[in-house]
Amino acid sequence: MRIGHLFLGLLLGGLGACGNTGGSLEKTTVTSQDSVTQTMRFPFPEIPATLTEPEARKSYLLTHYWEQFDFADTTLVNNRDVTEQGFVNFIALLADGTTPEELTRESLENWCAGFVGKEHARQVLTQTADSYLFNPNSPFYNEALYGMYLEALLSKLPQTDAMRSAYRFKLELVRRNNVGDKATDFVYYLSDGSRHTLAATPVKSNRLLLMFYDPECESCHEVLLQMAADTALAEAVRTGKLSVLAVYTEGNDEAWRKALPDMPGGWTVGNDREAVKTGALYDLKAMPSLYLLDGSKTVLLKDAAYEKIRATLAL
Repeated sequence: MRIGHLFLGLLLGGLGACGNTGGSLEKTTVTSQDSVTQTMRFPFPEIPATLTEPEARKSYLLTHYWEQFDFADTTLVNNRDVTEQGFVNFIALLADGTTPEELTRESLENWCAGFVGKEHARQVLTQTADSYLFNPNSPFYNEALYGMYLEALLSKLPQTDAMRSAYRFKLELVRRNNVGDKATDFVYYLSDGSRHTLAATPVKSNRLLLMFYDPECESCHEVLLQMAADTALAEAVRTGKLSVLAVYTEGNDEAWRKALPDMPGGWTVGNDREAVKTGALYDLKAMPSLYLLDGSKTVLLKDAAYEKIRATLAL
């Protein structure tokens, strides 16, 4: 899904022009380029012509964004060119860096209020939110916005709703180990059976690369190969510029020990005996999961790509 360029242009560039109401947007789509036509079929609210300032028009649009959308219409909900593209434009505006948090929360609450009582729409839209905001492979991956969405959803769900506990669990997971937080402590064991904790793990030069991994996971294997071949990383570990703690999170002790000879020298490699996963101490929705911590175990980067960690460390 792409963000409609005409749509964003009307919001970010041409909103100062008088008379650009929701109705005129409808007409614009008739003659606009094909790549924008699908986006414009979304039933945008009509922005009052009296609102001429871009900020005011954007605020009105986001507040009333879903009011003309019929959540009870299953055919409409199932039309990805309308529903999914409309959602993409919605979250792109919420996450553009200029939208006040109060407006973001109000807009999300209005959206959730529209679909919570419509079973099919709720199923489709909650899955859409998961796919776009909570999937680390999504270009729109945004845990902060996802957390606000979950808070909005919980505020609109009846207290007796069977899914409240599942949404609450996700929200608690999202809130853990964020940048600036103290990383959750856990116990891990080395190959000799000795017991250690994250909190007591020594850190060189105030930087610790924490990796949760599974050598039998294909993506983990690829990242491990990349890291093992990185001479700059190896030099940083050798010279004490960085410490690396790799923690196996699955329950197959034999598989973990079999792969130990392939792990790079200088790393601390442990087995948590499934404590992290069982206790949901960290979000392990995608493996490997990489964190950059300082010496006091404060999170500097959360669940970041190796390239980002590498750039941050200036390797």
